[in-house]
Amino acid sequence: MGRRGIALTLTIIAACVSLAKAATVTIHEWDLPKPRSFPHDPAVGPDGALWYTAMLANIIGRLDPQSGKIREYPLKTPGSGPHGLVADREGNIWFTANYKGYVGRLDPHTGEVNEYPMPDPAARDPHTLVIDAGGTLWFTVQVGNFVGKLDPRTGKVILKRPPTDDARPYGIVVDGKGIPFFCEFGANKIGRIDPATMAITEYLLPKEARPRRLAIARDDLLYYTDYARGYLGRLDPKNGKVKEWLSPGGRRAKPYGIAALPDGTVWYSESGVQPNTLVRFDPRTKSFAIWPILSGAGVIRNMTATPLGEIYIACSGVNKIGIVRIE
Repeated sequence: MGRRGIALTLTIIAACVSLAKAATVTIHEWDLPKPRSFPHDPAVGPDGALWYTAMLANIIGRLDPQSGKIREYPLKTPGSGPHGLVADREGNIWFTANYKGYVGRLDPHTGEVNEYPMPDPAARDPHTLVIDAGGTLWFTVQVGNFVGKLDPRTGKVILKRPPTDDARPYGIVVDGKGIPFFCEFGANKIGRIDPATMAITEYLLPKEARPRRLAIARDDLLYYTDYARGYLGRLDPKNGKVKEWLSPGGRRAKPYGIAALPDGTVWYSESGVQPNTLVRFDPRTKSFAIWPILSGAGVIRNMTATPLGEIYIACSGVNKIGIVRIE
C-alpha cells in the first residue's frame, strides 16, 4: 500500500442511547500512595495485575486486584515522565519516558530499569506503545512527529515520520495480522504501518475529526474516539469506509480512552462531561449505555481490557486507578 492515502467514505448513523443500566457495572477504585501522582496509562500483567504509570511521581506501579496492595517502582532517571506502558509475555513492563526521550523496560523481580534512548533528539516525547505477537514494540512520538519500533532482542530503535506534517501520532494498536495502526491527533487521519518496511499509509476521516485513541474489535475493525467532535468512529481498513455515532454526551463529550472487550462491545470514557462517564457501544444493535464515574475520574486518558472482560482504568485527575467489572 506504500505511502498513498485512502479516500474517505463516510456514513453517519443515529444510535439509540439507553440511560438505563443494560448491565451491572461496578467500578472499584484505589487511591495511589503518592499525592498528585497523575496516573496516566494502565496495563494488564500476565498474572492479571494492574500496572500503571504515575507520570508526575516518576513511578511505575502495580496493583494486586485480589489484595488491593500497591507496590511502587521508582525510576532511576529523575523526571522521566512515564506515560504509556505494556507488559510482555515474560512479565517485563515497558514504558515511554515522555519527558526524557527514551523507552524503558522494568524487571519487576529486581526493580532494574533498562533505558533505550531515541536515536534522533527530535523524538523527544515517546508517547504510547504496544507490543505485537512477536514481541516487537511499536510506539508513537506525539510532538516529535514519529512512529517507531524497538526490537527488544537487540535494543535497536527505528523511527519513521508520517507523510503529514504535525500529525501528532497518539494512540496505537496492533491488529490480528500484526499490523500497527495509529491516530494522527493533529490531523483527520489514521495511519497504518507496514511492519516489514515501515511505510505509512494514511486513511482520511471527516474533515474536523481528531482521533485520539484506538481499539481493535474482534473483526479487525478500528474504533476511535474523536476527541474534537464528540463522536465514536469506526474505520474499515480494507476499504477506508468510516461510520460515526454521536457520543451520548454530545459534541462536547471529548471521548478519550477506549477499549474493545472479548464479547465484541466497545467501551470508552467521555472526559468532557462531569463526572466523566463510562460508555458502552454494542456494534450489533448500534446502541449506547452510559454510567457515571462517581469519583469524577479527572479524565481517563487510556484504558485496557483484560482477557476476562474487565477494564483497567487510570483516573489521572483524582489520583486513582480502577477496575471496571461487568455482569
